[in-house]
Amino acid sequence: MSVPHTTSQRETVFNQEVLTRFELYNSLFLTLPFYQVKDTGILLPFFSSHCEKGVAALKSPSEIIDSFFEERVPGVDEREHINRLFRFIQYIERQVVLFDAIEDSSFSKINRGDESGTLHGLMQQIAHSDELRERVSEQLKDFSLRLVLTAHPTQFYPGTVLTIMTDLIEALKTNDINTVNLLLQQLGKTPFFNKTSPTPVDEAISLIWFLEHVFYYALANIQTRLNGEFGSELLPHQIFELGFWPGGDRDGNPNVKTNSTRTVAATLRQIIFRCYYRDYRILKRRITFRGVEEPMEKIGKLLYDNAFNPKPDAGDLQQEMLGLLQNIKDTQIKEHNGIFVELVEDLALKIRLYGCYFAGLDIRQDSRVLRSVFQFGLEKPETYNGLPAEGYADLSEEEKLKLISFNEVDLPCSEEEQEGIDPMITDTLCTIRLMHDIQRNNGEKACHRFIISNCQQASDILQLMNLFLWCGWTKEDLTVDFMPLFETVNDLQHAAGVMEKLYTHPVYQEHLKRRGNKQMIMLGFSDSTKDGGYLMANWSIYQAKVELTAITKTYGIDLAFFDGRGGPPARGGGKTHRFYAAMGKEIANKHIQLTIQGQTVSSQYGSIETAKFNIEQLVNAGITSALQLNHSDELNDKDKELLSLMANESFDKFMALRKHPLFTDYLENMSPLKLLSGINISSRPTKRNAGAPLKLEDLRAISFVTSWSQLKQNVPGFYGVGSALQKAKKDGKWQAAVDLYKDSGFFKTMIDNCMMSMSKSDFRVTAHLRYDKKYGEFWKSLKEEYDLTKALLLELTGTEFLMQEYPIEKRSIAMRERIVLPLVVIQHFALQKLKNVEDEELRNAYSKLVIRTVYGIVNAGRNLA
Repeated sequence: MSVPHTTSQRETVFNQEVLTRFELYNSLFLTLPFYQVKDTGILLPFFSSHCEKGVAALKSPSEIIDSFFEERVPGVDEREHINRLFRFIQYIERQVVLFDAIEDSSFSKINRGDESGTLHGLMQQIAHSDELRERVSEQLKDFSLRLVLTAHPTQFYPGTVLTIMTDLIEALKTNDINTVNLLLQQLGKTPFFNKTSPTPVDEAISLIWFLEHVFYYALANIQTRLNGEFGSELLPHQIFELGFWPGGDRDGNPNVKTNSTRTVAATLRQIIFRCYYRDYRILKRRITFRGVEEPMEKIGKLLYDNAFNPKPDAGDLQQEMLGLLQNIKDTQIKEHNGIFVELVEDLALKIRLYGCYFAGLDIRQDSRVLRSVFQFGLEKPETYNGLPAEGYADLSEEEKLKLISFNEVDLPCSEEEQEGIDPMITDTLCTIRLMHDIQRNNGEKACHRFIISNCQQASDILQLMNLFLWCGWTKEDLTVDFMPLFETVNDLQHAAGVMEKLYTHPVYQEHLKRRGNKQMIMLGFSDSTKDGGYLMANWSIYQAKVELTAITKTYGIDLAFFDGRGGPPARGGGKTHRFYAAMGKEIANKHIQLTIQGQTVSSQYGSIETAKFNIEQLVNAGITSALQLNHSDELNDKDKELLSLMANESFDKFMALRKHPLFTDYLENMSPLKLLSGINISSRPTKRNAGAPLKLEDLRAISFVTSWSQLKQNVPGFYGVGSALQKAKKDGKWQAAVDLYKDSGFFKTMIDNCMMSMSKSDFRVTAHLRYDKKYGEFWKSLKEEYDLTKALLLELTGTEFLMQEYPIEKRSIAMRERIVLPLVVIQHFALQKLKNVEDEELRNAYSKLVIRTVYGIVNAGRNLA
C-alpha cells in the first residue's frame, strides 16, 4: 500500500518531476536539426526575460518588442521582425505541448496515495462500516453519470499533435530520452493549426479519438471495479453513459445539416465495432477450446463486417452479440474450468455500456428556430386541426397550451434546398425523421434527446413534441426525451413555473409516463455568466435547481440535471466535482450529467489514467452528496439570505459594466475578438447573426470568455465578487461570510474557482491603457474591481496569496503563465500595430500574429475558453 504524499511532499515531487524535467527536456529543442529552431531557441530566453521585465515595468507591448529588436537584432526591417515573432510563437507552442506531456506523465507520482475524492477512497470509507456500505450500494442502484462531449471550439490541438502528445507522455514516464528526442523532432515539423475550418464531421472525428482511445477503456475499468466490489447483480442499471454533440448540435451553427448527423451516427457505430473487434482479436487468441467454435466464428464475422464493411440498415445487434458471448461464457464455465472467462465478461460489459452507438447523439436547436418551424407546419393544410396559422404567434401562453393539437400527420420532407423555404426549417423536419432511423439502426439510446436552447415557455417543448408527430412519429412510440435548456438569469428564475405547466399538461404527462416518469433539464453556465456575472450565475443556477427539484418531486418525477459546463470557472468549469459534492438534500443529484469540451477533454480526460481519476471524483461526489456524508453543505435560511444579498450586489455591478458605453467597444477593439473567426478550429461562427453588428446577446459565451482571457483580465470569472463581499462587510455580515466559506462546500468551491480565474489574470500586460484617452477610465474601473476582489478574497479565506490552499495547481499555472507571457505581449503588440498599419500585406501579417498567439495562450491555460 502506497503512503499518501503530504502537501509539502507533493510540492517536492512536482518540482522534481515537472519543473526540473521541463527545464532539462526543454533544452533538447536546441539540439533539433533545424537551423531556425536552434536560432530561435537561443534568442527566445532573452526575449522572454525582456518581456517579463517590460511587463513588470508596466511598459506597453509596443515599447517592449521595439526595444528588444533595437537591442538584440538592430538594423532589421519590420517584415523580418514579424518573421522572428512567428518563430517565437512556433517554439513556445511546442514548449506548451512539452509541459503538458511532462505534467501528464507525472500524474500518478504527484497524486500517489492521494485517494481523496476517488472510488478507492470511498471504498476505504465503507470498509469498516457495513451500514455505510449498504447505503452506498443502495445509492449506486439509482446513480448514473453521463459525460457529453460537445462541439464547442476550444480544442486547439489538432489530432496529429494529440497523437504525438500521447506517445510523448508514455516516453516521458520512463525517461526514454531517445524516443522523446525523436518525438520532439516530429513535433517541430508538425503543423499546429488547420488551413481551413473543419466541418462538423471533422469535429466529430477529432473527438471520437478520445472515445476510442480513452473513454472506451476508462469507463469499462471503473464499471468492472464497481461490479467486483458490489456484484453486478446489485447494479442492474447502466451507471455510465456517453453523450455526443458534434453533428447533432445545430444551435446557431448553419453548417450542421441532416447529412452531418447521419454521417456522425454511422461513424460512431463503425468505430465502436472496431473497438469491439480489437478486443475480439485478443479474445480469439485465448478462447481456443472445443464447443465455442460456432459462436466465436459468428461474433467475429458480425464484428468484422460492421467494423469494416458496414451496411446502412444493419440494425441494433446488441442483444445478439451479448447472446453469443453468453453462450461462449457458459461453455467456458461448464467444460473448461472458466479459464479466460474474464475476457468474455470484459467484452460483454463494454457491449452493454456502448451498444451499437458508442455515445448518444444529442440534437440541439434554438427555440426561436423551432418556433418558426412550427409556424411553417401550421401553414400546411395537412396539419390543420383547429389551430389558427394566422396570429398563432401572438396568442398568450395559456391559449397556446390549450390549442396545440398533437395531431399525427406525415408532412413530406426533402433534404434538398427548396426555394422559398428556410434551410433550417428543412433541416429540422428531416432531422426529426432521421432520429427515428438512427434509433432503428443503432438502438434507442443512439439518439433520443432533443435539447431546446433558449427555452422560455412550456409551449416551446410542446410545439416541438407536436413537430415530431407531424414527422412520422406517434404518441405511443415517441421514444424521445425533450430537454429544455434554461440559461439566462431571467429564464432560470422562471424555470420551475415552466416545468409545472408541462407536468400538469395531460399530453405531456402521458408522454412522461411512457418515458418512465423521467425528466431531464439542462442548465447552462456560459450564458448565465455573460448575462448576470459570475456570482449571480452560480447562485441563480443553485436556486433554480432547488426550485426545480421541489416542483418535480411534487409530481413524482425522477429528475436529472444536465449541466452545460465549459472549461473555465466563468463557464462552470474549475473544480467541477466539488460543486456536485456540495449539493444538499434540496437538489436532485443522483443523476450527474455534464458537458466536457475543448481543453477540458484533453487536459482532464486525455489519458486513461487521468480520465479514470476525474470520472471517479464525479462518482464519489454524487454518492457523497446523496448520502449526505458532509452535512455542512446544507444552506440554512440565513446562508441563503446572505448569498442572495451578495449575488444581487454582484449582479448590479456587472450589469452596470455591461451597460457601460465602452463595454463591447473595448472588448471588440482591445482583444482578438474580431479575429477569432479566423481561427480554423470550428465549423461554428463566433457569434449568432454573423452578418449583423456586434450585440452582446449574439456573442457566443466561448468567444466572450476567450476574449477576456486573452486580455489577461478574466472579467467573467471575478467581476462583481469584490463589490458583493464589500456589501456584506458594510452590512455587518462579514463574519457570516467567513463562516459560510468555512462551512459551505458550494460557496467555498465558487470562491476557490474565482481565485483560479484571478490567478490567470495579469493587468500589468494592459497597464499602458490607464493613460489611454478613450479607454483609460474604463480600464481603471476593471482594475479597481480586481484589486478589491483580490484583497477581500484573501481576507475572507485567511490566506496571503491566491490559491494558497492549492500549491501544486498554483505552481502549474505560474509556470504556464510564464511560458506564454511572450505570446501575450506579441498578441497585444500586433493588436496595437493593426490600428495604425495601412499596408495590406503587413495588416494580414499582424492579423495572423494575433490569431496564432491565441492557440498557445489557450492551450497553456487548459481551461481559458
